Amino acid sequence: MLVKASIAGAIVTNTLFMLGASFLLGGLAHHVQAYNRIAARLQAGLLFLATVALLIPSAVAAADPTPAASFITRLSVGLSVLLMAAYALGLVFSLKTHREFFAGEEHAEEGEAPWPLGLALGTLAAVTVIVALVSEVFVESVQEAAKTFGMSPAFVGFIVVALVGGAAEMASAFSGARKNRLDLSVGIALGSASQIALFVAPVLVLLSHVLGPAPMDLKFWPGAVIMILIAALTAFLMTTSGQSAWFVGVLLLMVYLIFAMTLYLLPPRNQDDGPDTERWRANQLPQTTRLRSPAFWEGSDPTGSFELAS
Repeated sequence: MLVKASIAGAIVTNTLFMLGASFLLGGLAHHVQAYNRIAARLQAGLLFLATVALLIPSAVAAADPTPAASFITRLSVGLSVLLMAAYALGLVFSLKTHREFFAGEEHAEEGEAPWPLGLALGTLAAVTVIVALVSEVFVESVQEAAKTFGMSPAFVGFIVVALVGGAAEMASAFSGARKNRLDLSVGIALGSASQIALFVAPVLVLLSHVLGPAPMDLKFWPGAVIMILIAALTAFLMTTSGQSAWFVGVLLLMVYLIFAMTLYLLPPRNQDDGPDTERWRANQLPQTTRLRSPAFWEGSDPTGSFELAS
């Protein structure tokens, strides 16, 4: 299972691709669009916090290639609790104590009557179940097709699965941007990214100790952490003004395409080399050479310090 690759890919895809495409589509329909920059910067700040938490286990493993597995496990559990607490406090801050700062502009269309609460909740639940079932089947089919076309596991988990799995959210975000409801689009893009980083990933870590065959940790491979960090910083820089035009979306999409091209063009590993040979070669390479190696980005570091799957 490409669990960690899917988590990292969903964060980067929502932050760069979904947000960038929303800015682009909305900018093509409207000259300049405004949105609540306070809400956007809060979500970007939470995402940066999650990036710091993901960076620590990888940094520890890089400094000491043979850390005790129990230490990484305990550290991941502690970080997961902190991230979930930060996510909960962020909800309290934005929905209760300072909710006046996060109110978006009203864009109600003439003659548009609101749905009854019961009908809206029932429709949402039904659509959620249908989308989940369709996405599950679609993701499995896409994974098999990607393997047939010779795509690397990193590209499949980081790009393909993330795009397919977030198709429903993207449709809502793109529709809102075209209707000049950019607050909705920004909230979906950055909100879903921070939710995955601060809630979904920590929950998976905690549940893996109860339900999983082996405990999951937050030690992502360095290439994924770097991409998440760049995505968080890019989103923070692009949402400082509270206004957007189509070229801002182009810039975000360009960063995402750089990541996608890098993962797609990674050369395949030599299947004839055994683990002992790869470990010997890795120890002979200087650090700068290892940073350019496919194992660094795919999460298959031959020293065993980093892994792609949980």
